[in-house]
Amino acid sequence: MSTMKVSRRKFSVGVGSAMVAGLTPAVAQTDAKIVLGQSAAFTGPAAQLGIQFNAGAKLYFDQLNAKGGVGGRQIELRTLDDGYEPDRCAENTRKFLADDVLALFAYVGTPTSVVALPLAIKDKVPFVFPFTGAMGLRDPFNKYAFHLRASYNDETALIVRNLTNLGLKKIAVFYQNDAYGKAGLDGVTKALAAQNLTPTALATVERNSVEVAGAVATLTAAAPDAIVQISAYKSCAAYIRAARKAGYGGLFYNVSFVGTQALADELGKDAAGVTVSQVMPTPYSMGRPVTRELHEAIRQGGDKVQANFSSVEGFLAAKVFAEGLRNAGARLTRDSLITGLEAIGTQQISGFSVSFGSNDHVASSFVELSLLTGDGRIRT
Repeated sequence: MSTMKVSRRKFSVGVGSAMVAGLTPAVAQTDAKIVLGQSAAFTGPAAQLGIQFNAGAKLYFDQLNAKGGVGGRQIELRTLDDGYEPDRCAENTRKFLADDVLALFAYVGTPTSVVALPLAIKDKVPFVFPFTGAMGLRDPFNKYAFHLRASYNDETALIVRNLTNLGLKKIAVFYQNDAYGKAGLDGVTKALAAQNLTPTALATVERNSVEVAGAVATLTAAAPDAIVQISAYKSCAAYIRAARKAGYGGLFYNVSFVGTQALADELGKDAAGVTVSQVMPTPYSMGRPVTRELHEAIRQGGDKVQANFSSVEGFLAAKVFAEGLRNAGARLTRDSLITGLEAIGTQQISGFSVSFGSNDHVASSFVELSLLTGDGRIRT
């Protein structure tokens, strides 16, 4: 396992406030600009997910623009805050589509992406690299949807395999009561079924809520060996604290969407022993090309962005997207962007394996586990 000390401070209230203050509606495409639209949580209990993911993407785009952009055109990433709420995301998406953005890029979350993707498909607009692993957004295949990260099925399969290899078979699930939580629950249930097992107990939490007392009572009574959590960082942290206070001594596993750095920040010393599956290369090992590039970009940008799993995913998403733009040629259209992304084919981009084709828009199935410690470390 590689380790690196990471700051336990909040990602940056200042950065988040400045970002929200600067949110503006999308504008129409011009010959000088390539305009993308991103709806994400920049405020509320899930804000760090949007802030960190956007920070990594914007870091890459800003430095690419400083070198002349793509084909002499600047990339402009327009952002609107949806607070991780589907209704607000749908409204934001309609605004972006009315303003004729080239693509919808890096949306954050399953419940929000679930309402946005049909709108994108209806208007034949590419929906590229959302921060979600839900199978419902990938299957059946759709020409307008592209995914960089592995699926929640990939993540939960690794989690269940790791637990059962340890001889642990009483596995409960704490999940968000929406499309995201249900996608993760489906993955856990499928992985358990492959070993003739079923979840020991189930309990839910509402989106953007930390009301976990009922869930703690339900799952603690079942005495599981481990609890797989499918929610965002604030509710997962609240659950872990409350469950331990109630006397639960088992293991906690989370999928990547929890927001690893944000979860570590929320828990502090209580993070010790919590496992999180990851779908991106660790941002803490300088032996990885994308990590070196991210840290150098952060340095050149004035050390305003924190290196973590969410920001490295945003950075890599922007870099892969730019590769698709280059392949799209001088006469850039939505159709040529789709062709350009498919033309990436199978290759290593900054040491990360991606594979696209005309019938395959899911770049990766890479998953590994990381372990949080009580002193601010994330080990992979």
